[in-house]
This record gives sequence, C-alpha cells and structure tokens, in this order.
Amino acid sequence: MDATTPAIDSYLLRRLGLVAERVRKLVGLRRSEDSNPDDPFRGLYVADQTLDEILVGVRPALPELDTQALLGLDAEARNAESSGDASRLLLLARAAELTPLDVEFLLTALLPDIDTRFERLYGYLNDDVTRRRASIGLAMDVAGVEATSATTRGRFNTAGPLVELGLLVVEDLERPYLTRALRVPDRVAAHLLGDDHPDPLARSCLVNVEPYPTAVADQLTHGLRAGVRRVHLREHEPGTGWAVGSAALHAAGRAAVIADLTLLSRERHPMDAALALSREALLRNGGLVAGPVEELAQSSLESLHRLDRWDVPIVYVGTATWDPRWSPHTPPSMDIPALGPHDRVALWRRHLATTSSSLDPEHLATHLSLGPGQIAHAITAAMASAALNGGVLSADDLRRGVRSQNASGLERLARRIEPEVTWTDLVLAPTVTWALQGLADRARHRDIVLSDWRMRRGGGRGRGVSALFAGDSGTGKTMSAEVIAADLGLDLYTVNLATVVDKYIGETEKNLERIFAEAGGVNAVLFFDEADAIFGKRSEVRDAHDRYANIESAYLLQRLETFDGLAILATNIRANIDDAFTRRLDAIIDFPAPTAELRERLWRQCLADPLPIADDINYGFCARSFELAGGNIRSASITAAYLAAAAGTPVGMSEVIAAVGQEYRKLGRLVLEHEFGEYRPMLNRGAAVPTEA
Repeated sequence: MDATTPAIDSYLLRRLGLVAERVRKLVGLRRSEDSNPDDPFRGLYVADQTLDEILVGVRPALPELDTQALLGLDAEARNAESSGDASRLLLLARAAELTPLDVEFLLTALLPDIDTRFERLYGYLNDDVTRRRASIGLAMDVAGVEATSATTRGRFNTAGPLVELGLLVVEDLERPYLTRALRVPDRVAAHLLGDDHPDPLARSCLVNVEPYPTAVADQLTHGLRAGVRRVHLREHEPGTGWAVGSAALHAAGRAAVIADLTLLSRERHPMDAALALSREALLRNGGLVAGPVEELAQSSLESLHRLDRWDVPIVYVGTATWDPRWSPHTPPSMDIPALGPHDRVALWRRHLATTSSSLDPEHLATHLSLGPGQIAHAITAAMASAALNGGVLSADDLRRGVRSQNASGLERLARRIEPEVTWTDLVLAPTVTWALQGLADRARHRDIVLSDWRMRRGGGRGRGVSALFAGDSGTGKTMSAEVIAADLGLDLYTVNLATVVDKYIGETEKNLERIFAEAGGVNAVLFFDEADAIFGKRSEVRDAHDRYANIESAYLLQRLETFDGLAILATNIRANIDDAFTRRLDAIIDFPAPTAELRERLWRQCLADPLPIADDINYGFCARSFELAGGNIRSASITAAYLAAAAGTPVGMSEVIAAVGQEYRKLGRLVLEHEFGEYRPMLNRGAAVPTEA
C-alpha cells in the first residue's frame, strides 16, 4: 500500500482484501470438487456428474472469518479516528447501526465495483457466467454463514438496515431467494471511496442555504444533542426554517442536507428521490432539513412517510400547523419569529459588507419581508444588475434584487406593474400627498411599531397595511399606488376582477384566497381597482343570492384583517364600500378633482420634453377652461401627440384643442363655445363627427 494513501482508503481496501481472500478460498474449494473445471461451457449447462454430486448433497466447507485480522484492522481504524482521520466505512456502519455481518455483506457486494476481476470469479461461483454480481447465497458463503439461518436471511429483507437505508439493492426478485443479485448503489460506493458528490436524484432537490444562528437554533441544537430526532419548524419568511435548521445541525456537530420538498414533489419518482435524500444525510453523518413539508404531504404522502422511516435527524420546515397524518411520530413544533427590523438590517449589512457598496439598508430594506437566504440571493441578483448597468451597486439595483425574489404565482392572478414614477410625478393637493406619504411611512415602519413597540392589536390580526383610495376616475388613484410601491421598492400587482369574480357560489372566495395566499409570500403592493365590485355593502337577506353575497363580504372582512402585506382598494364611489371594511382600513384617502392651479401643472407635466412643443400653447387657458381630471389631461396630451406625429409638426394649440374635443366626446360632455373661446375653430381637426355648439 502506498504510504501516501489516506487511512480511510487503507482501512477500506484492507477490509476488501480480507473479503477477496475468502473469495479465493471459496473458488479453490469449488475447483477442487469440480469434475471438469476446464470445460468451456461450464456455467451454461449442468453435467451428469454434477447432478450426481448435487443429489449426494455434500456441501463444501465454507471459509471462516479471520476474526483476529478483523479486530486488528478495527483497532487501527479507531486509533486513526481518534487522531482525526476517521474511516468512512466505520462511520457509516456506526450511523446505520450495521452489524459486523452486514459490513461483510456490503463489502462482498462492493468488491466487483472495485476490482473487475471478481466479476468473473463471481460468475464462476454463481455457476452462471452471465451473473457477475454477488448473490445472497454467495454473500453468505463468502461470509462463512449458513443459508438456513432465519436471522441471517433477514439481513437482506426490507426491514434490515442494508436494504431499508438504501445501502444495498436486492435485484431479480422473481428468482429464488439465494440467487437474487446484490448491488451497491453508485452513490454508496463513491462515498466509501471519498467522493462527496450527491446522488443525481438528490441533487435536483438540494438547496444551498447559509446557516442563520438564532435563539430558536440554539434551542434546537440542545434538543438534537439530547437525542431528539424529529422537529417541526414553522416559519414566517420563506427559507428561514432551512437557515435555522442548518445552523442547529452544524452546532450539534452534524452536516446539514437541505431539501426543497416542492422540487421533490415534482419528481417523476418521488419515492426514489426521498430515499436518495435520506441516504445522503446518512452518508454525510448529518441531518435532513426538509420543507415545505405541507407541499410533499399534499402531493405524495407516501414519500413523506419514506423520509420519516430513517433514523437520521430530520428538521421539517413549513408554514402550516403539523398534521398528525404526516407521520406516525408527531414531532414537537417550534415557531420561528419573524425577523425584526434590527435583525433584517444586520443581515443586509453583513451581506453588503462583502461588496464595495456603501449603501445603507436602513431606509431601503427594513420593511421588506425576506428571509436570510432570500436576502443573500437578492444581493447576488443586485450585483448582477449592477454589473449590467456600470458596475456600481445602486439603490435601484438593490430594489431589482428584492423584486427578483418574488414568486411568480401571483402573476397568474394579477397584473404586475414595475413602478416607473416617483413623488415628483404626482400632481395632487398637498393634503393628499401628505396622506400618501403617511401611508408609505406606515408600511415602512410597521415592524418597529407592531413588533418592537408591541402595538399589535391581537385577535389573530395580521401585520398588514390596508388603505382606501376614493375619488372620480382619473384623479390619480392608480398612479399614487404605483408611487408608493416605487418608494418602498416593491412591485405593484393590480388584481384583475375578471379572474376573481365567479358566478358559481363559493368560487369568488376561493379565487380571492389564492390571491391573498400568493401575495403573502411576495413583497409587493396589492391593488384592487374598482374595489366596490367585491368589497361592496352587505344587503338585507331576501333570498339565497343575498345570503351568499353577504358571506362573500364577511369572508373578505376576515381575510383582509389577517393579510400581512400592503393592500390598496380604489373606488370611484366611497359610499359603495361597506362600513365594516372602512373600520378595518388603516387609511382612507379622498382624491378630489384638481383645481385650476393643479390642472396647469398637469398640462405642463404632460406636454414637456422630449415631446416637441410649439410656442403657441396656452397652459393657463387650458387649465382655466377645461375642467378635466389628471387622467383625462394625460389622455388628451397623448392624442395631441399622435395628431402632431401624423402632421409632422410639433404639438401646438391646434392639436391640444382637437384632442380636448375628442376627450369631451369620450366623456359624453357637450362642447360649449364659451369653454373653447377663440380656439373654437380648431375643434374640427380630428373630429369623428360634426360638433354642435
């Protein structure tokens, strides 16, 4: 043996050498009794003389285990382990609670994978040149044990650790028991030889998470050291349970195998993937951190039971309460508190410290509901965004990184809008702007007020912020929601009522529950336009339709209270909203029609660079004469731009007047001469029909 060979390899190879020596002795015994060992067709037929020998029933003596040699090797391996050079074979035998006979069977099946010469020897011993793996009977012969022992035969059953833990595979189940082939999975063989690459089936479900030590992790560590094998962690931010469980296992001196059970549930053969994951934890002398547990329980409860049959420590992670049907052994449950603002800022600063950025996350990220893993991924995405935009990490890059962590499930139920406007783009009365900024501050500082200062209202209410925007169409409600989302670094999701309202009883509530559930795991602003369609007043019950309509409203009342995100309702008629909703809202902001002063600011904002503007535009006249909301002014400005583009000229008063006339017709308003004054002749440009004064 080469002097540079690690002790672990030396022990394994020397143990295999003892098995190989017994195989050679067994071959010698068989050859001594073989009447024609040089027959080229041996193993393909049974000769008459061989039949006579079989009928006589004399069984050759089996090679005995060299007990002294085994004891010597084991003592050397233990000495090497005490000096920090542990044998993987010894560690595996200890972790899987294998008996010395189990180890012999495992090594006998492994030998052809280490030395191909033993394939032909096994074919000879099996009396079948096509069967080059050890059979159950051959493994017993090599180990020197009788095949009639029920205890020995039981080591190859599914209840035995070799097969149960996936360390040995029994093949050819249709054959008689003793002639069934034995195979060591490639992952087990690779592990014993020093390879740490996971099984491909397990690799597809594994995730890398940075450990996150907390008080819950410390408590879990004490439990693992005391022998607790199953624990259920309930998390609030996605990925927090993985990070806490990983920290606890590392502190307990174990490796952490972190599995995404959502990915496992999508596997074509989830039972095989579950076996590969648990075996990976066993081979690494570690524990399994698996979640979300409710996902696998819903799609493949058998696979979840398969995980639970292993004796490795398992930390289950999820958001739901533990269901006793998930496992015959109900684990203790522990809640992981939501990250507070100070914890969150500390995590952001720790990750930002690895970059060259001087950004302070105090204002940018304290309000974002992200777990430790999500924060790390957000920083990585932000750095990639910065590399594309010049290499310097900016606040906008950080916001893009945060948005990249949002799940896409909500986009199937609502339309995502990436905010592009800021406070400077809003043209509103000062009182409205002040109220909007107060709403943004409420969302930004809610963790401090509700958690640190303990101002939570109790009663199972969530940590969300909800507001009602009331005002006529075009007064800036949607744009204000977009500005608040931009200020908080969030996406805006506009709920499409067509995907929510359903004529069938109970379906509307189900659709709303999907929206709220998806939005709960997304850092975004949820915007319900025309909210009175689903948040309307309850009515007196006269028939079944009224009763179910009221049930729908009652459900929304409860769900809005337990929502943890930021929800904004918008309506044109505030009186249509049920009073019970308004009591539960954190803010109600009225959007009045703009004054002449605000209308002039709107016209100047809409008709500005890079739009080519003529010198004859009279902003003051447009503001005084045309009582239009901001949305209508924006629409008229776009129409004027199209008219100018078609004529190949800058936007002038002629295009503006024609555009206002079209906007009046859209609104169904009369075009009165005194409103247009001296510009009345310009109305006919672009008119679809003649206009009467």
